[in-house]
Amino acid sequence: MKTITQYREEIKALMKKAGDIDAKCVAENREFTEAELALKNELLDTVDDHRKVLATMERQERVSAALEAPEGAPLTRPGPRGGRTEERPQDRFATFGEQLAAVMRAGIHGGSVDPRLRNIRAAATGMSESVPSDGGFLVQQDFSTKLLQDVFATGILASRVGTRVPISGSANSTKINGVDETSRASTRWGGIVGYWEEEAGEKTKSAPKFRKIELNLRKLIGLCYATDELLEDAGQLEAIVNRGFVSEFGFLLDDAIINGTGAGQPLGFLNAGCLVSQAKETGQKAATIVAENIVKMYSRMFASSLSSAVWLVNQNTLPQLFTMSLSVGTGGAPIFMPAGGLSSAPYNQILARPVLPIEQAATLGTVGDIIFADLQNGYILAEKGGIKSDVSIHVAFVTDQSCFRFVLRVDGQPVRASALTPYKGSSTTDTQSHFIALASRA
Repeated sequence: MKTITQYREEIKALMKKAGDIDAKCVAENREFTEAELALKNELLDTVDDHRKVLATMERQERVSAALEAPEGAPLTRPGPRGGRTEERPQDRFATFGEQLAAVMRAGIHGGSVDPRLRNIRAAATGMSESVPSDGGFLVQQDFSTKLLQDVFATGILASRVGTRVPISGSANSTKINGVDETSRASTRWGGIVGYWEEEAGEKTKSAPKFRKIELNLRKLIGLCYATDELLEDAGQLEAIVNRGFVSEFGFLLDDAIINGTGAGQPLGFLNAGCLVSQAKETGQKAATIVAENIVKMYSRMFASSLSSAVWLVNQNTLPQLFTMSLSVGTGGAPIFMPAGGLSSAPYNQILARPVLPIEQAATLGTVGDIIFADLQNGYILAEKGGIKSDVSIHVAFVTDQSCFRFVLRVDGQPVRASALTPYKGSSTTDTQSHFIALASRA
């Protein structure tokens, strides 16, 4: 049985579909087709049916509230500036911590299941109504969306990814067409060729080449232990879970974007075919970074990405960067610009691009200790909007703790399969990409 909230949301969705038909006709400057009229009537008939059911359910709710309220008590609570607002729908949780406590109570053998959990429960064959381990409970949609946003905001790199694809419904993957291009020396877009020809000259056909970018959702799992005392304080439980597992999810997602193997996790750009590895200088000492490394890495970034690329570095590279300079005649010029100093910028900068120290970068002297990356245009993430939670009271029974498990399903990979040979340049020393790393200096 649907809840009042679900009926209201379905009515909004149906009216939006009807409005979309109107907008399309206005944009195309035409009248409705017979098919469009039939669809609009079908949508509006369904809306009318839903409204009848909704009116009855709302009436029942009002009567129940009137019977349960003390005599003379108001049925609504004061709103802003003395106005009146309806009570919060009784089929929804007020806070995430309140929902977590309800999940815990449902996990106790013989414990009652809060009706609000049934409203948001994933309905799948084989699930038990009272045993979370048989399928668990989905996090209420507004909490789920907030948690997902926090995960991406917590991650330094995930928040910079420009292309995020939501996967909804029962789908577990998505396929996207991408240009399959490895060289621009003789063709563009993987196969397009243009010609300068005399009038009436013979034309040669050409076509672009595409590849399938396939993203299959991977599971990112987090566990949170909570004592019985903590479970009695829903607000404190919510704060700890948000600080703990949301931060961990953001950290692991960033790590996968850089170092992911693509096996059971996203494909990181350090393991992708599109990575450009800039060779060290002849005679360069181990565990060093010199100005020539930086200049050559910068030159191999796509020109269109120079305004959005950032430098990702391990913090132990900073002593090298702070003392690095480029020789100019008998003097020199600094390459690294400290924040608030010569650059007067909110970030440290190298060649006017931000420098972001991150834990997931490799240690000094190894591949990945300094990376020039354009995540805004070069990486794609797919995610499924629901975070699933369930609980076990048996994992740490002897210490009076309950274990919450949270699952986020995501996948990602670079948008390009390989580095690109430019129109004019070498296929070994001049290739370009969204991701450039300095080779090992062991």
